[in-house]
Amino acid sequence: MSSRLPQGYRHIAAGRIRENVGLGYDELPIGLVIEHRPGRTVTETDNLMGTALAGNTAPIHTDAHFARSTEWGRVLVCGGVTLNLVAAMTVRSTSGLTIANLALTDVRFEAPVFVGDTLYAETEITDRRPSASRPEDGIVTGRTSGHNQTGTRVLTFTRTFLIPTDPDTVRAATHY
Repeated sequence: MSSRLPQGYRHIAAGRIRENVGLGYDELPIGLVIEHRPGRTVTETDNLMGTALAGNTAPIHTDAHFARSTEWGRVLVCGGVTLNLVAAMTVRSTSGLTIANLALTDVRFEAPVFVGDTLYAETEITDRRPSASRPEDGIVTGRTSGHNQTGTRVLTFTRTFLIPTDPDTVRAATHY
């Protein structure tokens, strides 16, 4: 086995490596742009389950007959579903080790999303600072955008989260 460690992994024991989840505070400098992969194709089940869990009964999201009479001519994926799918794509890198989400602001739905669209996300780190009340943690803010398969931006939002400044200690303690 090669002694060179693949990026995104760390050595655990002889012949054993582990994937890293979440970047650490020092790995998230202001101005860094992260392209989150893989993309995610929106399914009818995603939309129906998301609307059902939220109790959203708007027929534009669930009634194909009604939706055909709208300007879209088909079912429109619920904005909450779109937001959740795009936000979930960011977790592996930006907030895999998050202690707490502190804010979700400036949410903008910019273009419709339909069943069958594939979404991609990217996050730009816009701010970070040590936590005043928790010296072992840092506060990071990122602006995330979601795009569909044609590159059309469908969603943007800002999220602020609390992460440890020493991710290796957390990884060792939690086996991550």
